[in-house]
Amino acid sequence: MAEAALQHPAAEPDMLSLRVLARLLDYPSAELQAAAPEMIELLDAERRWEAALRTRLMDWCQRLLEADLMELQAEYVALFDKGRSTSLLLFEHVHGESRDRGQAMVDLMAEYSAAGFELDARELPDYLPLFLEYLSTRPDADIGRWLGEIRHILALLAARLEERDADHALVPLALLALIGAEGDVDAHRETVKEEAPDDTPEALDEVWEEEAVRFSAASDEDCALQSAEGQRLAERKNVTHSEAVRVLDPASVAARHQGDQS
Repeated sequence: MAEAALQHPAAEPDMLSLRVLARLLDYPSAELQAAAPEMIELLDAERRWEAALRTRLMDWCQRLLEADLMELQAEYVALFDKGRSTSLLLFEHVHGESRDRGQAMVDLMAEYSAAGFELDARELPDYLPLFLEYLSTRPDADIGRWLGEIRHILALLAARLEERDADHALVPLALLALIGAEGDVDAHRETVKEEAPDDTPEALDEVWEEEAVRFSAASDEDCALQSAEGQRLAERKNVTHSEAVRVLDPASVAARHQGDQS
């Protein structure tokens, strides 16, 4: 499978299924299509998801394998490169392109560095496929903690992608399912239906008129003084949450499924 812009230690990841999700969010390529059979095998073996969700993900991989590559690429550009509502940059859904995004980025970069990871210049640290590749190497406790931190972003992104009938909605939905939070999406579906389109020519013109944010060392240092969100992300390392978020094990998934059927 293709790799994200992250250089990491040679240790094998524990959760290869997260890397599959990362690749499903990549710009479609011949390499991605060639990897579809391998991704299907990895998804089929992942027992942290119920069978119905695994099947939907595997069917998507099969569609990627069989589809015309140029059509896949055009659909991807229309979905992710026009407007911000479906951005794969996590903190953009919290701060947009404001300077308040800086400290959250700094904190995430510190997490990567502490784990021995180095980010190259191709992607920002909050790019979701990159973040998933990082999580794929972490223990379940870290995965659960991080997914719990961004569950509101994942739920909003899932609802927006669902509204566009995009298979890509399965990725944030699958991430929420890992912590038993699929229901979070329900709170956003009606709100998303009322959102004004942000991929029209007029909306895109407004974006180009805004000042671009710069993540230089100077701007990051300045943002550190201003970002309430960054402070919260930093403080969470020293706070014991009353309700810990964890990744569900296969036995817990099976029990939930049986409970839903009874």
